[in-house]
Amino acid sequence: MSYTFEELYVGLKAEYRKTVTETDVVLFAGLTGDNNPMHIDEEFASATRFGGRIIHGMLTSALLSSVIGMKLPGPGCIYMGQNLRFLKPVKIGDTVTALAEVIELIPEKQRVRLGTYCLVRGEKVLDGDALVWVPRQG
Repeated sequence: MSYTFEELYVGLKAEYRKTVTETDVVLFAGLTGDNNPMHIDEEFASATRFGGRIIHGMLTSALLSSVIGMKLPGPGCIYMGQNLRFLKPVKIGDTVTALAEVIELIPEKQRVRLGTYCLVRGEKVLDGDALVWVPRQG
């Protein structure tokens, strides 16, 4: 799905769901170089306040890119900025629902502000907003 600027309206929503696996965490660590033991060393992480490994916060937030780039507004849009607040840890095996909702249209610049958040078992684990440029019709 792809929306042009004219097709967007405040309240329009889309989501992407993903169960985060061990492989996802290892690949993300390898890709980014973030080998923090909180993410890759169970012995270390089990001695922390989280009681075990947690996935990279930026891996959680990257799921928002799937919603924005592929669904709302979708292919052709340009991701311009993102504010994030990490609220709760996400663990390997959790299913994350990444959501985006149109909260503001800025016609003179073909931009849209999206409310962005991620849920695990119905609880918000990440909150934020994004600014995206969207092509016009034709």
